[in-house]
Amino acid sequence: MKTRLISALVATIIAVPLIYMGSYYFCFGVGLLAILGYKELLDLRKSHQELPKLMIVLGVVSLTLLIMENFLSQTIDVGISYERLILCTILLTLPTVFYQEKYTTKDAFYLLGITIFLGITSNLFIIARNRGLKLFIYLLSIPILTDTFAYIFGSAFGKNKLCPRISPNKTWEGSFAGFFAGTFGGTIIYSLLVSSFSWKVVVLSAILSTIGQVGDLFMSKIKRENEIKDFSNIMPGHGGILDRIDSFIFVILTYFLLMLYL
Repeated sequence: MKTRLISALVATIIAVPLIYMGSYYFCFGVGLLAILGYKELLDLRKSHQELPKLMIVLGVVSLTLLIMENFLSQTIDVGISYERLILCTILLTLPTVFYQEKYTTKDAFYLLGITIFLGITSNLFIIARNRGLKLFIYLLSIPILTDTFAYIFGSAFGKNKLCPRISPNKTWEGSFAGFFAGTFGGTIIYSLLVSSFSWKVVVLSAILSTIGQVGDLFMSKIKRENEIKDFSNIMPGHGGILDRIDSFIFVILTYFLLMLYL
């Protein structure tokens, strides 16, 4: 427990100033998180074979291009362009012809997939922060409240397993507690910081809390398939970067998808 608290404190000390300052500082922090997450996914040896160093570098270049495009924008309408996606696709797939067995088409699609996944997500992190600090705090609060209360209530009262084959420690009791905390806590934070109360925000918060939990399970499934407990040990007691932001990834993705229609 002491190790977990120290790791959480260090992460908070680093993250809070970057989130508060925004702009280039926040962009740098997001880029660093993306690179660390990229490494964690590359270390999943059951998902692909060891990749050539040049392809790893080209993956980093592609990831950086996706993250940095229009990084001062506040809207996804001018987010990642087809030109960048096409360039990344060419860079990460065509070299299979020259590497042959050392870099297969399976490896290429894996590298392309994780690059686009992390690139789009990181780009949306930046856009969300550019829209305003208060909105970003609201979005960040939902997975934090959901995960925290799910863990506390699940540990204390959990009896019925939620998805034992993927995450044996998660329970329905914890899931419901996290859902209510994320929904109503998120709604309160939105009403205090962003705008006045509305039932649309309650629905939005409920959807984001739910998708965040499903996203958490998705990332747990990746670990289960690769027979690991954590993506890495960069944060002792907490695991890796992707272990900490797994829910937030899907909260951000879902938020911007819903904003196209709400």
